[in-house]
Amino acid sequence: MSGRIRILIGVAVLVALGVGAWFYLTRGHESTDDAQVDAHVTPVAARVGGTVLRVPVADNQTVEAGTVLVEIDARDFEIALERAKAELANAEAELAAANANVPITATSTSSGISTAQSGVEQAQVASDAAQHNLEAAEARLASARAKVGGEEATAVRDDRDAERLKGLLAKDEVSQQQYDAAVARAQSSRANVAVAQSQVREAETAIKAAQAGIAQAKVGQSVAGAELRTAQTAPQQVAAIKARAQSSQARVKQAQAAVGRAELDLERATVKAAVKGVVSRKSVEPGQVIQPGQPLMTLIPLEQVWITANFKETQLEDMRVGQRVKIDVDAYGNHEFNGKVDSIAAATGSRFSLLPPENATGNFVKVVQRVPVKIVLDAGQDSAHLLRPGMSVTPTVYTR
Repeated sequence: MSGRIRILIGVAVLVALGVGAWFYLTRGHESTDDAQVDAHVTPVAARVGGTVLRVPVADNQTVEAGTVLVEIDARDFEIALERAKAELANAEAELAAANANVPITATSTSSGISTAQSGVEQAQVASDAAQHNLEAAEARLASARAKVGGEEATAVRDDRDAERLKGLLAKDEVSQQQYDAAVARAQSSRANVAVAQSQVREAETAIKAAQAGIAQAKVGQSVAGAELRTAQTAPQQVAAIKARAQSSQARVKQAQAAVGRAELDLERATVKAAVKGVVSRKSVEPGQVIQPGQPLMTLIPLEQVWITANFKETQLEDMRVGQRVKIDVDAYGNHEFNGKVDSIAAATGSRFSLLPPENATGNFVKVVQRVPVKIVLDAGQDSAHLLRPGMSVTPTVYTR
C-alpha cells in the first residue's frame, strides 16, 4: 500500500473521530452566544413639580427601599394642606348645623301645624261670636227704635193733655192736682223718650262694635288660614333642610378628598426608592425645577437578575422548562453560574420588533428565527452581585 493511501486513510479516520467527538460532545445540550443578563429597570420620576432642594444619592450607589432620593421644596404643598384642612373644618361645621336643623325644623313645623289649626278654629269661633253679636245688636236697635216711636207718641199726647189742662186750670174747671198729675206724666214721657233714644244710640254703638268684631274676625281667619297654609308646607321644608344637609355631607367628602390629595402631594415632595437597587442615569441636581412625570434617575435591583438567551428555533425541539443550565459570562471567563430554564417566550424576537417582517409581499427569504428563553439563576449563585444587566453570556442548556 502506497504512502498516499495510508495518509488518506489516516485523515479519514481523524475526520471520523472528530465528527464522532463533536456529535458526542454536542449531543444532549444546546448553547448560544446570543444571550445577555437582564434585570428589572425601575425608572424614578417626580409625581409633583417644584424646586429640588437636595439629592442625597449619587450614581452607582446602592440604596435600600425607602431611601430618600430627591427632596422637593414642600412649602407650597404645606400651604395647600392647611387651606384644605380649613375648608374641611368649615364644611364639617356647616354639616353639623344642617344636621341640627333637621329635627328642629321637623318639630317646629309639626307644632306649627297644630298651632295654625287651633288658630283657624279660634278665628272661626270669634267670627261666629261677632256675627251673633251683630244680629243681637241689630235686634236691640230695632226694638229701641220702636220703643222711641211709642214713647215719643206718648210724650206728645201727654204734653197736649198738660197744655189742655193748663187752660182749664185757669178757668177753674179742673183742680190743681189734676194739672200737676198731667204735667208729671208729660215729664215722665219725655224722660222715657230720652231713655229710649239712649238705648237706640247704645244699640247703634253695639252694631258698630259687632261689625268691627266681624272685620277683625275675618282678618284673624285670613291670618290663621295663611299660617295654616304655611304650616302645611312642613314636609317640603323638612325635605329642603335634609337636602341641604346632604349637600353639606357631599361638601365634607369633597373637602376630605382635597385634604387627602394635599397630604399626598406633600408626601410626594420627598421621592423615595420603591425597591432596593443601584442608582443609575441620575439626571437631577439641587436647584433644578422639575415637572410632574419628569424622569430623575433609574434603580436597578441586582438581586433579581436573569438571563435572556435567544436560541435558534431549531434548538428548541428538546428544550423544556426546568432543565439545567450552565452559564459562562464573558466578563468572568473562569467563573461559571448555574441556573435553569424558567420559561420560553410566546413569540420570536422579530415579532416584538418595531417593524415586524411581512412575508406576504412575495419577497420571502427563509431566515432561522430566534426565540427568547428566560433562564434564572440558582439560589446563591450571584450573592456578590457580579452580574450586571447587558453583560454578554453563553448559556448551555442540558436537554438530556
